[in-house]
Amino acid sequence: MRLFRALLARIPLPLRGLRARLVAAFVLVAVVSALSTGALAFREARTGVLQQSQDSVIKQFRKSVESAAPNISATPDQSELQAAVNRVLYDNPSQGWRVMATYGSLRTWAPSAEFQELSPDLRRTVATTSATVFQRVNVDGRPWLVVGTPITYDSAKGKSRLSGTAMYLVVSQDAEEGYVQAMVSGIERATVVALALAVVLALLAAGGVLRPVRALGRATRRMAEGHLDVRLAVNGSDELAELSQSFNDTAAALERSVAELRRMEARARRFAADVSHELRTPLTAMAALTDVLDENALRHDRETGDALRLISEGTTRLSALVEDLMEISRFDAGVIRLNLDEVDLAESVRRTLAARGWQDQVETHLPAPGAVRTRVDPRRLDVVMANLVGNALRHGAPPVRLTMRVREEGADVAWAVIEVTDSGPGIAEEAMPHIFERFYKAGASRARSESSGLGLAITAENVYLHGGRISASNLPGGGAAFTVELPLRRESPAPDHNAFAGAR
Repeated sequence: MRLFRALLARIPLPLRGLRARLVAAFVLVAVVSALSTGALAFREARTGVLQQSQDSVIKQFRKSVESAAPNISATPDQSELQAAVNRVLYDNPSQGWRVMATYGSLRTWAPSAEFQELSPDLRRTVATTSATVFQRVNVDGRPWLVVGTPITYDSAKGKSRLSGTAMYLVVSQDAEEGYVQAMVSGIERATVVALALAVVLALLAAGGVLRPVRALGRATRRMAEGHLDVRLAVNGSDELAELSQSFNDTAAALERSVAELRRMEARARRFAADVSHELRTPLTAMAALTDVLDENALRHDRETGDALRLISEGTTRLSALVEDLMEISRFDAGVIRLNLDEVDLAESVRRTLAARGWQDQVETHLPAPGAVRTRVDPRRLDVVMANLVGNALRHGAPPVRLTMRVREEGADVAWAVIEVTDSGPGIAEEAMPHIFERFYKAGASRARSESSGLGLAITAENVYLHGGRISASNLPGGGAAFTVELPLRRESPAPDHNAFAGAR
């Protein structure tokens, strides 16, 4: 098995395909069939030709010997033997026979004395049996038929007895060998034609088998691209047709399921957007009212003042949650558009910290003014930096650091890398894959915090909208690190929220 796998690994990839294997299998079957048929046909034809020639020669030779036998006495002399030889040759002219007669030490022959094809074993057999004996031999590369038959006399009891006289025949088999060679050539040509037809049939059969397989592959790729309405043509009732029908049934079921999920998702988004919109108006009035109550909180007793502050904090948190929900719904609807402006990134980050009074709480390492400029949406960049720094201040521990640098990637590509780190406990490993998911809070303490669980999700959406990247990690010495990478450009990125969704 290892040897087979090693040999398979040496085969080029295009030759390991299904088409190549089908063609190879068809050709192999055709070769084995053609060679087996050819071998059997050759064997049967060769046996038939040689057997027919052999039987004809033996039959004719025995007939001629029987005609000459009455003229041979019990103790023939040289002349009688020669006469018998001449009689046999006379009865079979133009046969190319060489005949020899023997009696004891006497030998006569015609037309020549060359009988090297006659083996001693055949002569001993003829001397001890009353049957005709034959043998096919090759001498100097030429085939010969050697026949030996004894002359017998009938005894008084009706049994044959050997007279001691024997006659031998040697005849060439060149003609028969020529017939066999002609058959071999014919079988070879037929085999070549059969192999050519087998290759053609193999290609046609492989094409017929692979056509629905290729169609299935194309349909699967289109389905993977989101075209759930793709279907296959079902022809016939074989296994491939069943596979195509199964694919169609699966695609239809998947299309129905995805359509239902999309409808449910659309309804959920619409519900969230509608609820957020409906809550916004009363919350605005409530926020205005709580502002008035906050101003008068000191005039009331302690318990009333604490209650008014809780109401004010709850209203503020609810207002922030509604704003976050509305922002998420706008991302889902794909209606977000960037209002781009060329800004100094370092100065924009400083304004974000100053607007929230975080200058003394965050250690900054920023480039000089005007060193890093690019086109961004200033409001959304402010949201990104405010969420990351606020997240570090709430859930981390000082010191909180904010650094910015430029990373070059080739002559035409550069990134502004902004990193926010803290010295807190860091992010749990099980929470790391979900840190940018909506409503996800890493740990029980964060679940009870004032955070809605949407801040990092909104941050990531804004980064993706700019064509950037965001990641989270833990520092070796403790603490969490959030890294934002924004492309440095001076041309408008033609913002499309859906186009950036794949960058996550």
